[in-house]
Amino acid sequence: MGTADGREDGASPVTGIVTPEAVRLQFDTAGVGSRAVAFALDALVQGLALVALLVAGGLVAEGAGPGVPPWVGATLVALLSFAVVWGYPVSMETLWRGRTLGKAAMGLRVVTREGGPVRFRHAAVRAALGLVDFVASSGAVAVLCVLLTRHNQRLGDLVAGTLVLRERTGMGRPAPVGFEVPPGAETYAATLDVSAMTTEDYTAVRAFLLRSPGLSAQVRERLAAELASALAGRLRHARPQEVDPQVFLACLAARYQRRGAPARDATGAAGEAAVPEPPPGGFSPPG
Repeated sequence: MGTADGREDGASPVTGIVTPEAVRLQFDTAGVGSRAVAFALDALVQGLALVALLVAGGLVAEGAGPGVPPWVGATLVALLSFAVVWGYPVSMETLWRGRTLGKAAMGLRVVTREGGPVRFRHAAVRAALGLVDFVASSGAVAVLCVLLTRHNQRLGDLVAGTLVLRERTGMGRPAPVGFEVPPGAETYAATLDVSAMTTEDYTAVRAFLLRSPGLSAQVRERLAAELASALAGRLRHARPQEVDPQVFLACLAARYQRRGAPARDATGAAGEAAVPEPPPGGFSPPG
């Protein structure tokens, strides 16, 4: 029997947003089962690393001689434990674009709600809230949150603004993309206020930027001009004539991703969105 969100009972929810051209972009969020296995694999890796580090630390302390105060050993143990328990997921997710060894084995990846790659702050918040999700509650809080939230998010995901996606699905691999301000446009980009951008606005900009290399110059320039004009009017921004529309759109995408705030729907209400690869076919500017 299907559930209210259009999925079969017990399956991971199919999440998506509707683009300005009325195309629904869909992807799978990871459920309790795959995330539990990934967590167990990561815990095994952390346990082995912790044992190895503690053995090495004990050998070092023993070689230092009997004159070493006991607090030195206790401090070393605490630091090593912190490095493994907190540093492992943070460093792996930050440097490996949202994956740890366990997530990679299960085909999972952490992305932001805007579909971009997670950064240090996202990974740090997720790891810190892991103390509540897994340690303090023995995993009960994490399981309940994943089961009860629409996008299968644990407490750490809700606070950090992230989603855990399944990459191995029939709908294709989600592609977190990070946009950068074009060289030389940093000063101009800093003047842009993207607080009024909606999820649909960002989706259209993202789709254009990802598809523009495959478009002819004439089509690319026309679409960029139309999209830039529509967004400039919506944001009440007077784009200088010397700023190319494509540069303007790239600056908007970069600023929107770095804003780190919850996406907004067309009515301005806070919401969530994560954007996979754009669907085949053209698109129209928002408006």
